[in-house]
Amino acid sequence: MEEQVLECCEKKEVHAELLKIVAEKMPPELKLYDLAELFKVFGDSTRIRILFILLEAEVCVCDLAEALHMNQSAISHQLRILKQNKLVKSRREGKSIFYSLADDHVRTIIDQGLEHVEEE
Repeated sequence: MEEQVLECCEKKEVHAELLKIVAEKMPPELKLYDLAELFKVFGDSTRIRILFILLEAEVCVCDLAEALHMNQSAISHQLRILKQNKLVKSRREGKSIFYSLADDHVRTIIDQGLEHVEEE
């Protein structure tokens, strides 16, 4: 395996004006923590597969379980995580509960992520 060498500055030189701009734009630590937690939710392939299905249609747990060849309990667990993180919403219709994306931000995040991984 080829060892990667990180490129570093040859001489330590701090650019105070740039750091000042960065400091002014940096969100509070709590917001950065929340953002990192949100991205962790996207770190599970089952949740990503669920979100991809929900990009196309509002579906119930039965539909998701069938489409993903998983049991309803496992799907429900993942949906609970997605719902807690405000990525999906649900509505009851008779005895069924249908799930959909919470808003267009979720679609944008997925579309942007997919575009990024498809870059050459």
